Amino acid sequence: MSEVLLEVRNLKTYFATRAETVKAVDGVSFTVYQGETFGLVGESGCGKSQTCRSILGLLKKPGKIVDGQVILDGEDITHMKEKELRKLRGKKMSVIFQEPMTSLSPVLKIKKQIMEIFDGTDMTRKEKEERAIELLRMVGIPSPEERIEEYTHQFSGGMRQRAMIAMALGAKPKLLIADEPTTALDVTIQDQIIKLINKLKQELNMSIILVTHDLGVIAQMCDRVAVMYAGVIVEMCDVVTLFATPRHPYTYALMCSLPDASSAQTRLKAIQGNPPNLAHLPEGCPFAPRCTLCSEQCCKTRPELVEIAPGHMVRCHNIDQTVDFRGMIELPEKEVQ
Repeated sequence: MSEVLLEVRNLKTYFATRAETVKAVDGVSFTVYQGETFGLVGESGCGKSQTCRSILGLLKKPGKIVDGQVILDGEDITHMKEKELRKLRGKKMSVIFQEPMTSLSPVLKIKKQIMEIFDGTDMTRKEKEERAIELLRMVGIPSPEERIEEYTHQFSGGMRQRAMIAMALGAKPKLLIADEPTTALDVTIQDQIIKLINKLKQELNMSIILVTHDLGVIAQMCDRVAVMYAGVIVEMCDVVTLFATPRHPYTYALMCSLPDASSAQTRLKAIQGNPPNLAHLPEGCPFAPRCTLCSEQCCKTRPELVEIAPGHMVRCHNIDQTVDFRGMIELPEKEVQ
C-alpha cells in the first residue's frame, strides 16, 4: 500500500443561521494514498463539494468545520489560518473548479492569470512567462505562445478547462481536487480532459480527489470511490467492487438509473422522491423515505458505517437484502494506466 497523503477524520461542516443549521458534511472519514485517484460520487447537494472546500479551507460563511480533522502529508490543516493555507494551496494541494468560465477572469489575459501562480517565488518575469507557456503546451493547447496572449472569452470550453488544469498543476501539487471538471463539457471534450488528467497524474505522481455525479467518469478514472448521500458516506470501496457488487440500496439505485445502450429501449429507473433537507434530517437513515428496503429500524435508528469485507464499507441496516450486481455491469477499461 502506498503512503497516506490525505486523511479526513470524522469531518463535520455545518452552516448555522439564526433560523436553522444545515449539516452539509456530517461525519465524513476517508483516506487518500499517494498516487491514487479517489472518487466522491452522489446527487447534487449530497456534500461532495463542501467536503472538498473544507479540505481546501475555502468555506464561505456561515460555513464552519465544527468537528473532525484534515491531515495533509502528516500535518493537521483543519484550523490553519488563511495566510498559512495560502502557502499550501498550489504547492501541496490544488483545485480544478466545475465551471472554468466563472473561475477565470474575463478582463485579464490567460498569461497574467497563470503567471500569478508563481508570485512569491524568486522567478523572474521572463521565467514565469516561459513556465506559463510550458504549462499550456503540457495540457495540449496548440500554439501556446500565441494563445497565452488571449482573453478567456477567446478560448473554447475545453480550452478554458485545460487552462484551469495548467494553473492547478503549475506548482506540481501532491493533491489535486477536481470538482466535476467535465460537467460543462460535451462528451468528446470530456474524454479528452479525462485522458489528460490521467496522463498528468502519472507524469507528476500526484493524488486526485475526483468529485462527480457521473458514474462513467468514476469507472474510467478512479481506484477507490465513496458514495455520498445527505452529508455522509453510505458506501466506500474499490471501483471494481462498487460496479460488480454494490451493497447499499442508494448505490444500487444509482446503478439502475444508468442507461443501457446494449438493450432495447426501456424507461430509466429513477429514484423516487427527493433528497432530504439537510437542516431537518430524518431521525433514522436519511435514505429511508426513498428506499425500497426500508424497515422500522431504518426509520428510527441511523446506521453506522461498517466494514462488510476488507476495504468495503457500507452504512445500512439491511445489507444482506441488497441485490448482488456481480456480472450485471461491465466496468470500462481504463485507457491510461
